[in-house]
Amino acid sequence: MDGRIVSIADGDTVTLLDAGKRQHKIRLSGIDAPERKQAFGHRSREHLDQLVLGKQVTTDCRKTDRYKRAVCKIKVDGIDANLAQVAAGMAWHYREYEREQSLMDRLRYAHAENRAQEERRGLWADRAPVAPWDFRRAAKRDAAGR
Repeated sequence: MDGRIVSIADGDTVTLLDAGKRQHKIRLSGIDAPERKQAFGHRSREHLDQLVLGKQVTTDCRKTDRYKRAVCKIKVDGIDANLAQVAAGMAWHYREYEREQSLMDRLRYAHAENRAQEERRGLWADRAPVAPWDFRRAAKRDAAGR
């Protein structure tokens, strides 16, 4: 599916407008970005905005998630936007789902995350960054009053 990115929800979710003027909600595969209310959530969204908003992209979509979003790798001007988020320290490599990635992508994303962490880029500048999956779990516990 190809099209133009017309909105950015957060650091790993966008809306694509295809040639038929249909909108598609897309979750970036292989990564998990900080939630909006989390440290670096706003910066992660801004970084993705600068990478893809208003631009023509190509996607490689392998599945649909439980929220009916296409889960895709997005390329803009030949650049893997998902990988760029990880390399900039604006998202984690989502290892829980790495088996859905090609071996080459798995290795690239893991290496990019390690480099960002070593160089303290983006969210890795924080002393103790909280992974989005842990943040969501804690928010659920708090909402349940535990």
